[in-house]
Amino acid sequence: MPENPRPVEPASPAEPQVRALDARSLRGLAHPLRMRMLTALRHEGPATASQLAERFGESSGSTSYHLRQLAAHGFVEDAPGHGKGRERWWRAAHEGTSLDESLMHDADPATRGAMDVFLREVAATHAQEVGAWLQDAHNWSTRWRGGSDLSNFTLRLTAGQSEELLHKMHDLIDSYRALPEAQDTRTVRLHTHVFPLGAPE
Repeated sequence: MPENPRPVEPASPAEPQVRALDARSLRGLAHPLRMRMLTALRHEGPATASQLAERFGESSGSTSYHLRQLAAHGFVEDAPGHGKGRERWWRAAHEGTSLDESLMHDADPATRGAMDVFLREVAATHAQEVGAWLQDAHNWSTRWRGGSDLSNFTLRLTAGQSEELLHKMHDLIDSYRALPEAQDTRTVRLHTHVFPLGAPE
């Protein structure tokens, strides 16, 4: 979730272009392979169905089908100017997605099921990214290891205070988007997991 769970506001030049999911587009996106392909296009740039098939161990027919489904829902688009052959190149149409949590309680069970698939795939992706970092962390400099984090905190909050904390965290992260790039600038991933413990009321 950039996968940003907050309501979308008009973007400033420093903010990413975010696609707000409704029930229809959520159902179109909520497939593990589609979500992984979209993430790859967002993070690594344009690719062909064959390149994505090789990356994810799928057939090009499968990735072509899922790319067409993503395009039908406005998540990907043609990437002109890439490649010299006849194969079609695709790029992500937006930098992230935002999700309305009310879709968890949608009257349509198909939408609720899509919400579950979407959130579980996001969680799985987070776990994979953390695992990949831990496996390779020893190859990074001491300074970059000092600039990484794997922490957890437990607080006593009301639902309103928890939401306020989330907004402050997101605002702080957004304040770093417009920083000028230095020689050692790298892409950095941040995950946020905030949830209540125990049984619901």
